[in-house]
Amino acid sequence: MTLNCTVSRSDLMEGLNSLQNITNKRVTLAILSNVLIETADDSLILTGTDLEIGLRVKVPAEIHDQGTLTLPSKKIFEIVRESGSDSITVQETENSWVIISAGLSTYNLAGMASDEFPEFPEFDEDNFVSFEAGIFADLIDKVIFSVANDEENAYSLTNVLFETEKRDERSYVRMISSDGHRLSIMEKDVAADIDTLDIQPGTLIPKKGIQELKKFCDNCDTVELSFEEKQVVAKNDESIMIIRLKKGDFPQYNAIVDAVQLENKIQIEKNPFLDSLKRINLFTEDIFHTIQLEIENGKMILSSQNVDLGNAKDVLDVQYDGEPLLLGFNCRYFIEALQVMECDVVDAYINSNNSPCLMKSDIDEGFLSIIMPMQL
Repeated sequence: MTLNCTVSRSDLMEGLNSLQNITNKRVTLAILSNVLIETADDSLILTGTDLEIGLRVKVPAEIHDQGTLTLPSKKIFEIVRESGSDSITVQETENSWVIISAGLSTYNLAGMASDEFPEFPEFDEDNFVSFEAGIFADLIDKVIFSVANDEENAYSLTNVLFETEKRDERSYVRMISSDGHRLSIMEKDVAADIDTLDIQPGTLIPKKGIQELKKFCDNCDTVELSFEEKQVVAKNDESIMIIRLKKGDFPQYNAIVDAVQLENKIQIEKNPFLDSLKRINLFTEDIFHTIQLEIENGKMILSSQNVDLGNAKDVLDVQYDGEPLLLGFNCRYFIEALQVMECDVVDAYINSNNSPCLMKSDIDEGFLSIIMPMQL
């Protein structure tokens, strides 16, 4: 049978939009640039995959004739986006071609047969745990910025470590990221029964998977999650996402945290500190963003120098009565950590002139950031 359906433009555009980051990448298989379109009783099922992430979305539709085919994901999205009509009709003709009718506009688009499209991964329906979607969106926001880029040597650092823990009769979920120069940790107290989650030691979620999971959580109030040996599955009423997990040894981050003694504390107003860092960063070298921090007698002096442009200096009032400190750091690392914090005052802990800086606050419960120093 040949596919023939009518669907709301807004519903179809929303469904196709959610697939664009998955389907619009350089691939070795041409079919992976397409979206699989299948009919159900009163809906279309849209599926996209890059073999690492698979997303299946249900879109309400009026089905005239049942069918299945694949169409170029980017082009069908562009057609729907630019259409001025409230409804779109898709009718398959011969050899996987379709006629797309949108108001007075008509498009002929070449598709591909669906039998070449990869099978959507199977998963166990019985091991899902329901969470508030905002919990995972917040976890990801707090750690995504410090995941290593793909060109980094340490393969495991291009992923986010996911853990669960029972502590004091309460359940916690935790994400950890590091690029070797900084470490971000975020954990949340959850009401869900995490005992049914099959979390293996060293459960690593790839960066792109984390980014797509964030988008998934942003679009719903609750999300159901299931962890299996090789994949994590997220679903809600309309969508199912499957992300292939990675294997590797993530650094022993607890040893890094324990190495910072929470004694030599500097209290800094967050927004003035962030503004000062942005000004000082104007004169850092492009690659390393090196700045100098000199802390003494309730003052923090921030300075930077660029051999081609000049130098900059800024002074902040801080609460600190310890020994004088003189350190070098990557300015961008401080900026990115502070931008995800919600507090007014940051607690920074630095043991000595060669020590990392640990930042946290009472307001940002469950979050901490550690930034390694640089040689001046």
